[in-house]
Amino acid sequence: MTWFLRNWDQVLLGLYEHIVISASALVISFVIAFGVGLWAARREAVYQAALAVSGFLYTIPTLAFLALLIPIVGLGKTNAILVMVCFSLLILIRNIATGIRGAPAEVVDAAVGMGMSGTQVLWRVEIPLALPVIVAGLRIAAVTVISVSVVAAYVGAGGLGTLIFNGISNDHAPKIWAGALTACALAVAVDLSLAMVERRLLRRTRG
Repeated sequence: MTWFLRNWDQVLLGLYEHIVISASALVISFVIAFGVGLWAARREAVYQAALAVSGFLYTIPTLAFLALLIPIVGLGKTNAILVMVCFSLLILIRNIATGIRGAPAEVVDAAVGMGMSGTQVLWRVEIPLALPVIVAGLRIAAVTVISVSVVAAYVGAGGLGTLIFNGISNDHAPKIWAGALTACALAVAVDLSLAMVERRLLRRTRG
C-alpha cells in the first residue's frame, strides 16, 4: 500500500494505457464483427467460414501472436491492438449472428406482414431482439481483452502489464500486486457494468 500511495501516478498511467488498448481493440473488433455477423446470420456458409477463421486466430498463443507481428508492425500499441482484435472476433461474430438468428419467426413474420422491408425488419425487429445476446458477447470479449492486454507490455505497448513485468524482473512484489489488482478491478468493473446492461435489455425484450 505504501508503494501504491507513493507511485499512484505510475498506476494511473498504466491504467490509462490499458484502457486505451482494450477500448480500441473492442471498438475495431465490434465494427468488423457486426458486419460479418450480419452477413453470417443470413448465410450458413459464411457463418461456418467466419467461425473457422476467427476460431483459428483465437487459438494462437498470445505471446507467439505478438512476436509474429513484430516484423510486420513492429513494437508498440498497434501490435497489441491487432492481437486483441483477432482474439475478440470469434466471440463477437458468433453472438451477433446467433442473436439475429434467434429472433422469433412469428415476430419476424408479423413485421413482414405489416409491410416492413428486409432492412426495416433487421434494424427495428431482429437487432433490438438480439441486443441481450450481443451485449453478452461484448461482455465476454471485453473481459478477455482486458485480461490478455496485460501481456501487451511484452511488445512495449504499455498498460498495467508493464508494472507486473517490471515487478517480476526486479523482484518487487508491491509493483506486481499494484498492476495485477488494478487489472482485476478494471475487468470486474467492466463485467458488472455490462452485466447490468444485459439484464436491463433482457427485461425490456421480455416485456
